[in-house]
Amino acid sequence: MASEEAATSQELIRAFEALAAEFAAEIAGLRAEEEIRLVHARYLGKKGRATELMKQLGRIPPAERPAVGAAANQARDTIGKQFDDRLADLAAAAVADQLARSVDVTLPGRGRRAGTLHPLTRVRMEIEGIFLGMGFEIRTGPMIETEWNNFDALNTPPDHPARDMQDTFFVDGGLILRSHTSPVQIRTMLAGPPPVKIIAPGNVFRRDDDATHTPMFPQCEGLHVDKNVSFEDLKATLIAFVQRFFGPDTGIRLRPSFFPFTEPSAEVDASCFLCQGRLPTRSTCRLCKGTGWLEIGGSGMVHPNVLRAVGYDKHDVTGFAFGMGLSRMAMLKYGVSDLRLFYENDLRFLQQFPAG
Repeated sequence: MASEEAATSQELIRAFEALAAEFAAEIAGLRAEEEIRLVHARYLGKKGRATELMKQLGRIPPAERPAVGAAANQARDTIGKQFDDRLADLAAAAVADQLARSVDVTLPGRGRRAGTLHPLTRVRMEIEGIFLGMGFEIRTGPMIETEWNNFDALNTPPDHPARDMQDTFFVDGGLILRSHTSPVQIRTMLAGPPPVKIIAPGNVFRRDDDATHTPMFPQCEGLHVDKNVSFEDLKATLIAFVQRFFGPDTGIRLRPSFFPFTEPSAEVDASCFLCQGRLPTRSTCRLCKGTGWLEIGGSGMVHPNVLRAVGYDKHDVTGFAFGMGLSRMAMLKYGVSDLRLFYENDLRFLQQFPAG
């Protein structure tokens, strides 16, 4: 019995001694750190070979266990050192490979290519700059609005089609996603007395999605309220804008229209800056499709009911307002046929626009 027990102790000691040699042989041909770590876990992990051998200590008499424990510790120390040395060798080899590379230091640097502004951002900044030069201020407001600011204060009654859920995004709590930036005009007028001369750029939301409409799009509206502001002032402002934006030879055409918040109201067309409305060029123009005109937005004199809603005296002040979709302006300026291209983040499309 004693000899059998002694043989078992010796077997465990020899097994621990062989463990280190087997580990060294197994990692000798490995070149990846991850592979070496997996082998290391297989030998010294919680369920590794060394742990399984240690479970057999219960078969050995207490007097012989210290010898087996010493062999186990020696095996673990040896495997740990072999593991560290092998990783160090790999790191040194990687550094040597880098140092051995031949580099032509006379080659020019590659550098990083500078990014550019998105075309819609460029158009917004250009429009803001034009109106700042005409004395307008830039105002912004929240994208989640009350129905009163978005509709009621703008003379849009509850039964107006624009308030139908097919056009407007309604959210909980009686709030909506603003369908235009006109609420910024309302907030500005409520904040103080006239004169008011602002533009309100920002994103708006409507239930549209096709080649010329998206559910979210940037818009810019303008408002000028003061004593003796006339339709003539509106027309002069729009002419000055389109000539700065499209070119000095651009004219405008005002077509009678209807908007609940302006009276009288007019659709605004700019003469085609590509063909200049001339024949025979006009008949083949890809931009205006032969009409000679480009629709850019709406405008009109501020309705007396809007002035009354914000506490202004309609007998003391008058004003004009206008609005345009920045996506539409970008489409016209750059000759883009599908508005959705601006939102697809396709670098092949975006890289066509110059950096300057």
